[in-house]
Amino acid sequence: MSSNSFRKVRTRSRRPQPMVRSPQALRYIQDVGQVGAAALLTVTMLGSSIVAGGLVGLAISFRNLPDVRVLRNYIPSETSYVYDVNGALLDNVHDEANREVVDLNDISPDVKRAVLAIEDSYYYSHQGINPSGIGRAFLANYQAGETVQGGSTVTMQLVKNLFLSPERTISRKLVEVVLAMRIEQIFEKNEIFELYLNQVYWGHNTYGVETAAQSYFNKSAKDLNLAESAMMAGLIQAPESFSPFLDYEEAKVRQALVLNRMEDLGWITAAEAQDAKNQPIKLGEITSFRSSQAPYVTEAVMQELTEQFGAEAMAKGGMRIQTTIDLDLQQLAEDVVADSYYRYFGSGAYADQIALVAIDPRTHFVKALVGGVDHESSQFNRAVQSRRQPGSAFKPFVYYAAFASGKYTPSSVVNDAAVTYPDGYNYYKPRNYDGSFMGSITLRKALETSRNVPAVKLGQSIGINRVVEIARTLGIKSPMDPVISLPLGAVDLTPLELTGAYATFANYGWHSDPTLIMQVTDSKGNTVLDNTPKPQLVLDPWASAALTDVLQGVITQGTATNAQIGRPAAGKTGTTDSQRDVWFVGYVPQLATAVWVGNDDYRPLGRGATGGGYAAPVWQNFMQQALRDEPVEKFRSPSEFIRP
Repeated sequence: MSSNSFRKVRTRSRRPQPMVRSPQALRYIQDVGQVGAAALLTVTMLGSSIVAGGLVGLAISFRNLPDVRVLRNYIPSETSYVYDVNGALLDNVHDEANREVVDLNDISPDVKRAVLAIEDSYYYSHQGINPSGIGRAFLANYQAGETVQGGSTVTMQLVKNLFLSPERTISRKLVEVVLAMRIEQIFEKNEIFELYLNQVYWGHNTYGVETAAQSYFNKSAKDLNLAESAMMAGLIQAPESFSPFLDYEEAKVRQALVLNRMEDLGWITAAEAQDAKNQPIKLGEITSFRSSQAPYVTEAVMQELTEQFGAEAMAKGGMRIQTTIDLDLQQLAEDVVADSYYRYFGSGAYADQIALVAIDPRTHFVKALVGGVDHESSQFNRAVQSRRQPGSAFKPFVYYAAFASGKYTPSSVVNDAAVTYPDGYNYYKPRNYDGSFMGSITLRKALETSRNVPAVKLGQSIGINRVVEIARTLGIKSPMDPVISLPLGAVDLTPLELTGAYATFANYGWHSDPTLIMQVTDSKGNTVLDNTPKPQLVLDPWASAALTDVLQGVITQGTATNAQIGRPAAGKTGTTDSQRDVWFVGYVPQLATAVWVGNDDYRPLGRGATGGGYAAPVWQNFMQQALRDEPVEKFRSPSEFIRP
């Protein structure tokens, strides 16, 4: 934009105004007077300095002022945006300023003209201060009884916003003038104007022209038309007072003032001004305080990125964060969890919380994550922060280890009979859930019916340390002791950990670290984090397929018949002692999902509560709807792989 873009002001006659002024009008007049006094004082000091022998005296007088050269490296704080895997906005995250920085070329010419018309019409002609403009503003504002022209230049306003306090004094105005002149000596006009438009406050915690345009009109600043631009420009003097969200009629009055000024300047025609005044305005919505569409997800994402990049980078860095979450699946999961909660509460089983995690086994991308029944009542994220015992949902780790050892197959026989193990100064006697024993049974039968004694015996046969090693390989990072009862779930795990491990079983041993984040870029589009899947084969494919084959029987004829979804699926129930935690973790080739049901205070759910009775139906409800448009896929047979 050059100075030739704007023609000089044409004098416009106005009807004489009464001499009585409102307090607001008097304040406007006072402000302009202070600016004029400061400008005159500065000119006087400059003259005195020259007479005295140069500018040395002036330099000494202002030696303690801020160094405006720091603006060379100044980066305004920006809002970070969180998106789902398809680009749908989940949340925006910002510190004190909700702002998106844009280049001057990406701002509508109408916006730039409208702002300069009402704030500083001689911007491209002056050197930071405009004494003649101050006089014209004084007269125009006095005649109108309100601010129709700004006394401070754009550069002076920028100085005030970046360096100075809001006090209204001659000395503050003097400093403002001096700093404005210094900035004009160092920076190009377009650089200053770009910084101003990105810095200015537009109301409702929106800073900068882009964020304001998105909020007020639900469009980018580059797409604003003349009518919208004039309304935007009219807000700068008192954004909340003139906000169309709060007082549309007052916003229209301000819009008309801007358009009239643009007409006076010859920047638009009378017809263009009238057309803009008559054009209907379609407002957007206040975006600064919009709640997240997936609060458990966005909080987990921000926590992870804060640990990696620091709190300031996340609050002010203007990052664009693409998560792995599918918003449709996420909303489905939240609905299923909420509906299930009310169903459980009404059935007599007291469960105050439910958590759900769904992961794509092919990528280990988290597709849905629900950390509780209601985020508003509890922000604690049980999907990633709560460690609870998985009960029998841990047994697949033991059975996989047995199959991978080469010593066992699903047809191998184990004796489901009483056994005792020394345990320090005591003895450990594992017992089955129903207190009975079945004698010699196959491993397939033992896992389908979730027998405890065979699982403990297998753990001792292959070695508990080997089971721990496999769990670590599958991404289990929670503390884990190699105790005799580990095969029965004597360890505290998060739903995310358990789902990620089962997803590797579903993918025949191919593993990636589960993640909520696909990619992160900065405000300039530079990639700062890329979580493109890099799967590694960490398990034996035959043993994984054999385990999956057995886990299908858990659903078709075992402890999880309530999890049947009309297609091949594999999974395992989990129920802890005293029914404090119940689980179901299951998968199809395209999706692995874990459901946990329990109480935050560890109260039992009630007599007879099991993973098959309470968690499996939640899993079933979610999976049936989540897979509605997915083709039915069968699992690969163990016979397709080489047995170890």
